[in-house]
Amino acid sequence: MKLVITVPWGERVGGAENLLWTFLRHVDQRQITPTVVFLRPGPFQQDIASLGIETVVVDAGRVRHVHSLVRAVRDIARLLRYKKPDLVLNWCAKTQLYGALAACLTGMSDRVVWWQQGVPNGHWLDRLATLLPCRAVGCYSNLQRRAQESHWPHRQTFIVHPGIENPATFSEEGLLALRKRLNIPATRTVVGIVGRLEPSKGQHRFLRAIQGLRERGHDIHGLVVGCNAINLAPGYETRLRELAHELHLCDNLTFTGYVPEVGPYLQLMDISVNASMGEPFGLVLLEAMALGVPVVAFALGGPTEIVEPGHSGVLLSPDDEDSLVDALEDLVLDPGRRLRLGRVGYERYRANFSAKRMALAMERCLREVCCA
Repeated sequence: MKLVITVPWGERVGGAENLLWTFLRHVDQRQITPTVVFLRPGPFQQDIASLGIETVVVDAGRVRHVHSLVRAVRDIARLLRYKKPDLVLNWCAKTQLYGALAACLTGMSDRVVWWQQGVPNGHWLDRLATLLPCRAVGCYSNLQRRAQESHWPHRQTFIVHPGIENPATFSEEGLLALRKRLNIPATRTVVGIVGRLEPSKGQHRFLRAIQGLRERGHDIHGLVVGCNAINLAPGYETRLRELAHELHLCDNLTFTGYVPEVGPYLQLMDISVNASMGEPFGLVLLEAMALGVPVVAFALGGPTEIVEPGHSGVLLSPDDEDSLVDALEDLVLDPGRRLRLGRVGYERYRANFSAKRMALAMERCLREVCCA
């Protein structure tokens, strides 16, 4: 099967990009021959090319620039005429605009699939993407699927749960050096959060939970890993730092900014928190579970399909934000429970969320859609 994939990002800084990277690393190129079209240049394109996969850069500019949009659609259409793919996979709502229009120009509108990377909430981009022709929309969780199916026209949907590589582990010496560099005292329990700094990820909830633990007398250090990638939430990081100052957390909190590899930072954590209310899939939960770190998340969206509450992690009611402090306090006071949750979480990751399992599931679903 010949597959053309359209991608909007030139850098690999978030979960959507990393999941595509994982799929392409494990796809059987004897069965599926991918060509990846990037709407902007960057190191992600070079990463994909290093896998022996053909890449093409079409500099699309901004969607609102009509001339750039028309030029990019025309260039993609020219590529489709040349490649004659069996399927066009647009890796998000934005690239569905380009890929679907190009497919229409070439008479291939019945070969289009696109991937819903978020939880659609009525934004014009999701609605427009859904209006354009496609055979199916891929989702990571049932929450996404239900939200997508509420849009008109109703498109066929399918689910592939995320998967990740076995993470590298770091030596005790290396972790001690990292801890020292981050100014985290050796005796403190580390509670951390990983993700792009934006309101939907809930870092503000995390800071208030750290404050709550401090007020209850616990020697806690909060670790915030991530940055305002691609400038999706301008001003939010500044507001977080101001909030940390207002809550008097400056001596008990570290912002790491962008890090190329989250693994060692996760290994430093005694507890990993996902504070999102409506996480599409929750890749960071898998990254923590794969390292045996106990996870806490709200029971909405992807986390409900990843975590078995009370066994492989802790899930909280999204109707009670204050429950986060109580749940974290229970784990802070019970190292044995943290160890058990981390062990079972690791086993669940190995059994259900490996990179190879995800790649096989993706291949199967794409073939089913192609042959339908």
